[in-house]
Amino acid sequence: MPSETLWEIAKAEVEKRGSMGNEGDGVEIGERSVFFIGSKNGGKTTIILRCLDRDEPPKPTLALEYTYGRRAKGHNTPKHIAHFWELGGGTSLLDLITIPITSDTLRTFSVVLVLDLSKPNDLWPTMENLLQVTKSHIDKVIMKLGKTNSKAASEMRQKIWSNLQKDHPDRELIDPFPIPLVIIGSKYDIFQDFDSEKRKIICKTLRFVAHYYGASLMFTSKSEALLLKIRGVINQLAFGIDKSKSICVDQNKPLFITAGLDSLSQIGSPSVPDNDIGKLNARSPMELWKKVYEKFFPPKSIHTLKDIKDPARDPQYAESEVDEMRIQKDQELEQYKRNSSKSWKQIEFDS
Repeated sequence: MPSETLWEIAKAEVEKRGSMGNEGDGVEIGERSVFFIGSKNGGKTTIILRCLDRDEPPKPTLALEYTYGRRAKGHNTPKHIAHFWELGGGTSLLDLITIPITSDTLRTFSVVLVLDLSKPNDLWPTMENLLQVTKSHIDKVIMKLGKTNSKAASEMRQKIWSNLQKDHPDRELIDPFPIPLVIIGSKYDIFQDFDSEKRKIICKTLRFVAHYYGASLMFTSKSEALLLKIRGVINQLAFGIDKSKSICVDQNKPLFITAGLDSLSQIGSPSVPDNDIGKLNARSPMELWKKVYEKFFPPKSIHTLKDIKDPARDPQYAESEVDEMRIQKDQELEQYKRNSSKSWKQIEFDS
């Protein structure tokens, strides 16, 4: 008999919630969802496996993948189920973002954006595309939710400001992401060998973006110490474990800034001479930082940056026998199309 798939296991866990709630043992089940998006081959799977204490080598993520974890804080205490979603392909599969984010899951949903620090020229377009598409969809879901449950939608809009103190000087200058957001810079072990000025620009830019969106920001690598800190942050999102209050803003060390603890005055202005800022014709602070960043790290052309849309044609999944059969089927399909076209033309001619 075939083993259960992860989808079947997840479904069973959700269905079990109702039956366990009627057993009268005082145990409740809390559920949260964490959605990992980010750079292709940026280390998302590695972080998820580390958080779930799974000692297995990470495999390339194809399209959208799901797994889950369970954690109880002690005997007869609330049991928590965390749903982990991961979007593969970098920015090539943006349409799949809409699948895990629904009006049913949104109130307990968090997003983790993992950016590859070793590829600074890809960093801004990857970050911008993923955040814009995700935010746009979430805004639509909240609007839809407001039509059926205005109280829940209103609470969500108020909750996004909870990480920022009421007297924070930047309260009127930022635009928090609609749900909890964590930005992780991966491959710090490579990044730390960059030129000091490059590191400064990347650090300041990411600090601004994270602060503007009311997000937490942290760097990680294969270092066990850094992975443990990241694990603590993800556990807070997934299982409600206490949030860390530590902070490190030193560009010569891995950044670790919890949401709400940074400020525009500490971050400073973009790394460009004051007399050049006016020449950039930026319409907003975010656009200004983008223009300055791309001046130092120009994005690759659309042709080289664009990921392969069809995973079946991705070289990393190449298998000679399968690929040969795929080519044969593609040729048969083209032949079928040509024959069909000729048939329709003949019918039109005869008529």
